[in-house]
Amino acid sequence: MTAASDPADLADDHQLGRYLGNTIRDLRKKHHLTIAEIAEQTGISRGMLSKIENAQTATSLETLVKIANALGVSMATLFRHYNSPQGGAQWVKQGEGMEVVRRGTKRGHTYHLLAYDQGPTKLFEPFLISMNDASEVFPTFEHSGIEFIHMLEGMLEYRHGQSTYVLEPGDSLTFRGDVPHGPETLIALPIRFLAIIYYGASLGEDG
Repeated sequence: MTAASDPADLADDHQLGRYLGNTIRDLRKKHHLTIAEIAEQTGISRGMLSKIENAQTATSLETLVKIANALGVSMATLFRHYNSPQGGAQWVKQGEGMEVVRRGTKRGHTYHLLAYDQGPTKLFEPFLISMNDASEVFPTFEHSGIEFIHMLEGMLEYRHGQSTYVLEPGDSLTFRGDVPHGPETLIALPIRFLAIIYYGASLGEDG
């Protein structure tokens, strides 16, 4: 009596077949090759190649070697992305960052949060900060973690503790967040800069 196949094994085989079929089809189209041309080079019938691309049949390693050679790729290339982890990137299009309000900020001064942690722990916060009102008076900020600033546009004088720094496009500034800091003078408008706060193992709310 033959033991029944494990459903999990069948599912894995089907997943592999779909992956290989899609990969072979994508590579074939990338190189502008037809099924007929692959069939001629490999000696495999067009019907069989079509079934392989549509995951309708299993295939041997020998057949895969012939197909890989016809496509001009290695076997490693065929399997390169199989079982790779699912992506979990946060994609924020230009102008679509979540607008947030920080204590003491007024008109002409916006914070757009470019990513956020999903869960109870907050490891970092990246902001795109825009300023266009030279008369605004800024509060002093204090928070846990390390902050990194990179200027994109404009010019401002930025205070950290007892020191001030004139930041121009391309300039960067990294500092401890628990030392009082914030914009001192807006020199050339409009101003845009990235501010990334890294909290690490120490969590805390922005000042």
